[in-house]
Amino acid sequence: MQTELSKTLGVEHAVFGFTPFPAVAAAISRAGGFGVLGAVRYTAPDELKRDLDWIEAHVDGRPYGLDVVMPAKKVEGVTEADVEAMIPESHRQFVKDTLTRYGVPELAEGETSGWRITGWMEQVARTQLDVAFDYPIKLLANALGSPPTDVIDRAHEQDVLVAALAGSARHARKHADAGIDVVVAQGYEAGGHTGEIASMVLTPEVVEAVDPLPVLAAGGIGSGQQVAAALALGAQGVWLGSIWLTTTEAELPSPRLIEKLFAAGSGDTVRSRALTGKPARQLRTEWTDAWDDPDGPGALPMPLQGLLVAEAVSRIQKHEVEPLLGTPVGQIVGRMNSERSVQAVFDDLTRGFEKAVDRVNRIAGRSAEQ
Repeated sequence: MQTELSKTLGVEHAVFGFTPFPAVAAAISRAGGFGVLGAVRYTAPDELKRDLDWIEAHVDGRPYGLDVVMPAKKVEGVTEADVEAMIPESHRQFVKDTLTRYGVPELAEGETSGWRITGWMEQVARTQLDVAFDYPIKLLANALGSPPTDVIDRAHEQDVLVAALAGSARHARKHADAGIDVVVAQGYEAGGHTGEIASMVLTPEVVEAVDPLPVLAAGGIGSGQQVAAALALGAQGVWLGSIWLTTTEAELPSPRLIEKLFAAGSGDTVRSRALTGKPARQLRTEWTDAWDDPDGPGALPMPLQGLLVAEAVSRIQKHEVEPLLGTPVGQIVGRMNSERSVQAVFDDLTRGFEKAVDRVNRIAGRSAEQ
């Protein structure tokens, strides 16, 4: 599964794996793909440094990258406290009432909430980059589109390719104009933040819009046959995220959450603003239903919503409150019905890819004879 882009980066397979887990990122690179560590959850530079040190020690010299969540425009002088003060009391009360209705226990005294969506903030994202550029990363991806121009320039000075996610051809052209090297065409089926155009339509549109820049197809891809289809549509690789959540190397916080992922079908996800304030595909739960209910207060814009629900999400996960328990995941969840190693996922991808290519070659051969 090699393309011009995979050869440029020195990887065997044109499979780019996004994950928040260092062990998964390293395993993806060792398996011949390109592991990309999500940085948004790292608010302390030392924590990111620790995990990049670990990855360096476990990739066997293979290449890897980093994914940040960074706005294209700078916002100077805004602190987390300033943002917190913008959250209406009515929304805080809605969170309290919902948690009370489901009997969600409080965190222990002195225990802080887990992941808070602060990586979007200019100063946090830049501290992540200060750490990351001390490591031999080969790709910097930005989930919010094109990063600021000075960040792109800094990456290029260190021979680091820059990728940006796009949900439409219009967005993709903006990324190309900004100097991006790789565009990730993320379809409607994808987990996390995603647009409204399906991958089968989006991928060729983006390929045409940014030619000759390489494009990675994302959204709903979890088999070798789908990888072959993406390459047939003009992509130079695939960007996979959800499929790694149920691998043995992943570190999901809740056994019940893993069980819910195994049990879910492709129709059991929803694009909801409940987690971050932007439409993000995730498991449909009574928590997402509460935020999407027209009679409720509705989600706040990003980043207010993420800060508002951070502690609530931590409490739900810690105490495994099943009706509310969820996670960002794409429609490919319907194929995620057992725990496998990252290597086993790659073995399935390569076998499926070979079968698909053989099938097309046979069809082409019969057509030629006729």
